[in-house]
Amino acid sequence: MKFKLIIATTAVALVGAVVAANTQRDAILSGYAAQAGVSGFSADAGRQLFMSQNTGGKPATPSCSTCHTSDPRNVGHTRVGKVIQPMAVSRNPERFTDPAKVEKWFGRNCRSVLGRECTPTEKGNFITYMMSL
Repeated sequence: MKFKLIIATTAVALVGAVVAANTQRDAILSGYAAQAGVSGFSADAGRQLFMSQNTGGKPATPSCSTCHTSDPRNVGHTRVGKVIQPMAVSRNPERFTDPAKVEKWFGRNCRSVLGRECTPTEKGNFITYMMSL
C-alpha cells in the first residue's frame, strides 16, 4: 500500500510539473503574440527558420542545425564539443519555460546564425515547432 501511495504521489507531482511548464511556455508564446500582433504561430515556419542556411551571421554557424543537429530531438554539440540538450519539448520538457533564459539564448543564437535579433514572430514560430516534435 505504501508503494502505491509513493507511485501515486510521484505521478501527481510529475503531472503538476508538466502543467506548470506548459503554462510558463504558453505565457511566453502569448507575450510574443502580443508583441507581433498575431493570434498564433506556425510550426512549419519555425522548422524553416531552424533549417535555413544563412549568411548574415557568423560563418561557423550558418544554421541552427549546425549545433543542434537536423533533428531537434537529438543531443547537439557546440563548436567546442559541449553537449547541448535536445531542443524539442518532447525530449526536454523544461525547454522554453524560463523567460530570461529564452531571451538570453534567442539573443545570442539569432545574432550568431542570422546576424540580427529574431523577431517576436520568429521566436513564436520556433518555439511552436519545438513543441510539435
